[in-house]
Amino acid sequence: MLCPHCKHTESKVVDSRLVEAGTCIRRRRECLGCQYRYTTYERYDGLPLMVIKKDRRREPFDRRKLEKGILSAFNKRRVGKDAILNIVDCIEKSIRESSLSEIETIKIGQFVVEKLRQVDEVAYMRFVSVYKEFEGVSSFIEEAREFETTECSFINLQ
Repeated sequence: MLCPHCKHTESKVVDSRLVEAGTCIRRRRECLGCQYRYTTYERYDGLPLMVIKKDRRREPFDRRKLEKGILSAFNKRRVGKDAILNIVDCIEKSIRESSLSEIETIKIGQFVVEKLRQVDEVAYMRFVSVYKEFEGVSSFIEEAREFETTECSFINLQ
């Protein structure tokens, strides 16, 4: 691993801990050349999970895209970043445990909607307005009424 500061090739691990529900190892490293400290992440690189987009294109699952969408739903809400990352971890873990090698974006979206519904009503409405492509206020009102009258249940991914 090259030091991002001086490009020296040798470093020592100062601290290691499990993150992302145990699917990743976070390592604090110190460059043996300049003593600069930096963080690296180590993940299992198993079979790639492919996402089937609306236009039927396929692309590799990207956790950062999932995280970005969920973070924007929680913008200016009183939910900590750790709680949001736990939601992302839970969703990714469920997707990977489904043993599917390909999953449609609509199924990922359904799972996100169900999880957000349990955590924060405003984040739920923000996400669902983009996910369901709301075109006006009437769509928000209809969704809010449905939100109040229906029970929350997890979506089966298979």
